[in-house]
Amino acid sequence: MRRQVTIFGCRVDALTMLEAVEAVGHWIERADGRCRYVVTPNVHHTVMYQWHEGLRAAYASAGLVLADGMPLVWASRLLRRPLPQRVAGSDLVPAVFDRFRDRGLRVYLLGAAEGVGRRAAANIERRWPGIRVTGVFSPPLGFEREAAKNEEILARMAAAGAELLVVGLGAPKQELWVHAHQSRIAAPVALCVGATIDFLADHKPRAPRWMRESGLEWLHRLASEPRRLFGRYAHDAWFFTLLLVRELFRPGHPAAALPDAVAPPEARSLSAANAIAPAGAAQEGLSWETVQSSPSR
Repeated sequence: MRRQVTIFGCRVDALTMLEAVEAVGHWIERADGRCRYVVTPNVHHTVMYQWHEGLRAAYASAGLVLADGMPLVWASRLLRRPLPQRVAGSDLVPAVFDRFRDRGLRVYLLGAAEGVGRRAAANIERRWPGIRVTGVFSPPLGFEREAAKNEEILARMAAAGAELLVVGLGAPKQELWVHAHQSRIAAPVALCVGATIDFLADHKPRAPRWMRESGLEWLHRLASEPRRLFGRYAHDAWFFTLLLVRELFRPGHPAAALPDAVAPPEARSLSAANAIAPAGAAQEGLSWETVQSSPSR
């Protein structure tokens, strides 16, 4: 049985980083012809989840849903549905590389700006000599709506023979795309991990460890990109607070849409025509026989 807690209507796997790495490692080694993918919600994703039907479908089919944001972990404890720790996507990827350092691992990088993926690949192979980046692709804007381009990407990945797909397209595009093409992705595991490729390439600075561990990584990101992030962070903080207050005063109340006046701007602009239609049935859940309990680190 998967160990999950429900927070704001979203089921999140209650795993430590070590347990998540072991689960991903098990899927890679098992390689049974199916692609299982991992999503890593933070506050922004949690807000979008309340409105975006496609994102909810993608989460429902995910092999793992891991809490990327410390506010989610704090909220889970306040609501007495505690998550053991934050499992950030940008920490999960290096941890998986560490696990396969000696065995070796074939990796494909999908996302980030032109040239960034190649720099990330060079850094990965220098830091983890056992890891081989067998393919890199930075798709053009709007590629997800072009059938020919999607076919090209899927063919590139299949030819690369990767065992791990690292997807950095931004939310919710990365989750929607992987969910829609799950049955065609050749890699056993896909990780939807946002800006991780940028971090691996040293294209964007990562927050110092003390800020990440104290839940202040958002402040570092805001200082790095204030124009792009200030409005989004302000809105998400306000909306997340509303969700938390509702949960505190109505325990167990399922997440539901609040009045449209407080919907996130991206939710109000969504249309069915622009959504990536999810495809295929839900993936089988994680088999826990290979995941050993471990203390948080």
